[in-house]
Amino acid sequence: MTDRRRLGFNGHVALDSLRGKVDAKRFTQGSAASIHSPVAALMPEPGGGGLSKQLIYGEPVVVIERGAQHSFVQSQTDQYAGYVATSALGPVLTPSHRITAHASHAYSRADFKSPVQAGLSFGSRVQALGQTERFIETSLGHIPRQHLTPISDLAPDPVTYAEQFLGTPYLWGANSAWGIDCSGLVQTAMLACGRDCPRDSDMQFAELGTFLINCAYPNRGDLVFWKGHVGIMRDETTLLHANAYHMAVASEPLDQAIERIGAQEFGAVTGFKRI
Repeated sequence: MTDRRRLGFNGHVALDSLRGKVDAKRFTQGSAASIHSPVAALMPEPGGGGLSKQLIYGEPVVVIERGAQHSFVQSQTDQYAGYVATSALGPVLTPSHRITAHASHAYSRADFKSPVQAGLSFGSRVQALGQTERFIETSLGHIPRQHLTPISDLAPDPVTYAEQFLGTPYLWGANSAWGIDCSGLVQTAMLACGRDCPRDSDMQFAELGTFLINCAYPNRGDLVFWKGHVGIMRDETTLLHANAYHMAVASEPLDQAIERIGAQEFGAVTGFKRI
């Protein structure tokens, strides 16, 4: 059976694509929507059960079952399925730009002294309605041009984006400017470069790149895996990763990280991969 984390089936309603694969009472094509909250929690159960991942403003989803308080959805970014507050859903957006600063603000006017109407995380997708010399107008408000990149402009180096998260608080299951975990950091950086990337470290270990054998000197951008943890190389000797030891995204010598992590819950390195 398909990994339940990416299964559009909640026990009674399933996507049509799962006919013959799951025993559902009802099948549906679902309906397209976008996330209209700056950040929305995707949960395994309606209203709780922990944080599976965060859905970022503008992220496209398929609504499989809509409820008054919570709806069962599947992200079109990475196929992760779960429950989100129905109030976070809105009409499909056609984004023209994405936030490539660590975080940004949408102002009520094209003036940085005007009231802030929303805070936005790296990766948010917005549609330009107009622009001035310094701001781009969106449905949320006016966003500084320096913080936005056209959707079609993709940088080749995910480490450049990952480095923007240095010091960001560690938060299990999160992938935003206000909190992020190890696999969330890798996924966010990869997606910003236009590279498909699954959400969790075990998926990334199985699906990304090629294994490096006898890797004495990993390159910038190589991934380092432990059972339950992942980091990305900043250079040949320095690891960048979100971790609970620092409770933040930190940069540290790879040898030091391997020694400390090996003595704790994750054990030995399980592999290096080049993407």
